[in-house]
Amino acid sequence: MKIAGPAEGTRARSGLELAPFRGLRYDPDRVGSLAAVTSPPYDVVVRPDGLLHLESADPHNIVRLILPQDTTPAARNQQAADTLHDWLSEGVLTTDPEPGLYVYEQRDGGMLQRGVIGALRLSEPSDGVVLPHEDVMPHVIAERAALMRATSANLEPLLLTYRSTGEVAGTAAVVEHTVQSEPLLATTTEDGFSHRLWAITDPADLAAVQADLSRHQALIADGHHRWATYLRLRAEHPSPSPWDYGLVLLVDTARYPLRVRAIHRLLHQLPVADAVAALTGLFRVRHLAVPLTEALESLADAAAETNAFLLAGDGTFHLVDRPSPDLLARTIPTDHPEAWRTLDATVLHATLLDHVWGIPEDSPAHIAYIHDTAATVEKAERDGGTAVLMHPVREEVVRDLARQGVTMPRKSTSFGPKPASGLVLRALSH
Repeated sequence: MKIAGPAEGTRARSGLELAPFRGLRYDPDRVGSLAAVTSPPYDVVVRPDGLLHLESADPHNIVRLILPQDTTPAARNQQAADTLHDWLSEGVLTTDPEPGLYVYEQRDGGMLQRGVIGALRLSEPSDGVVLPHEDVMPHVIAERAALMRATSANLEPLLLTYRSTGEVAGTAAVVEHTVQSEPLLATTTEDGFSHRLWAITDPADLAAVQADLSRHQALIADGHHRWATYLRLRAEHPSPSPWDYGLVLLVDTARYPLRVRAIHRLLHQLPVADAVAALTGLFRVRHLAVPLTEALESLADAAAETNAFLLAGDGTFHLVDRPSPDLLARTIPTDHPEAWRTLDATVLHATLLDHVWGIPEDSPAHIAYIHDTAATVEKAERDGGTAVLMHPVREEVVRDLARQGVTMPRKSTSFGPKPASGLVLRALSH
């Protein structure tokens, strides 16, 4: 999909406008531990296993807000709204005394990531300020919008990136001196990541960050559906209003490069044998009787030369590569740059899902998008479906396409580490 960019000759685009807000945060005296109330972002939780695990970790785990469980969508959203109201009334969640931006740090062994959480003024893709790089699914936007309407809150920050010169100046300087002070909170989650959070409330520091970010544009690294939801909800509320802004984490990848991983597909109603049989004469298919780690290495080697995928679900692996040039010519749209036409995700969606297997990509009954590789394989083996394992695309490719206004197929990338949900929330009406 091509998104129209700003017309030539129009005024120069404005940059990022990040506003302070009064964060909602857990009172550590009212919960078992801060680690026990956090969760990965809603779309990373592998249901139902991960959901049940998180719900049992603490009765106040944030998953009860971001993924409420009930019999109907309306009941689920009302449950989340009631839960949020109760937690505010009981003091489980409390509002910080003054508006601020928040420095957020994640550390895992030798990996260190720092960024700034704030309320970002929303903008359309055509403004060239916040760049999407993936298509979105309407039913997910509708689901997220209904939840945000019911709770009147931004429950978890999106992950956005920007690139500075790499010097310790502007935002970077504020971040570096802020982390020398005592954090508001510090915790280590069961995945081994340590998390720390500081508030930026000094007017001079806030001004320095805002002036610096006003010169930058951002790439949506994680949260395309929530960004699209922000835009939908902004349109429903007369401006000016709190809905003109959305909760984000901004990371400077010149200083803190992100990891880029693939998002895999689980095809619920397609057995592996049928998936492989349909590829005869269209792709090369090789059977790999090896462990998952070795199969992924083979996938990486193949993906360096051609479009490649790894199918699983029958207790073994099938390496699929070297698509027929004639097949690609018939199925890949020609009105996009070559970098888009040759993406594995493009070939998967336009050629395999649409043409070969006939799988509707926006039907939850037919397809699921899962970040965890082993979990994708296990679910396929348990349910009799097909896991399609992907090789990640490079960040430079993503950014280059985004700057051209070209979006990648949905769920093409997984940037990380993602911010933990539950460390700071933003209320829009409290």
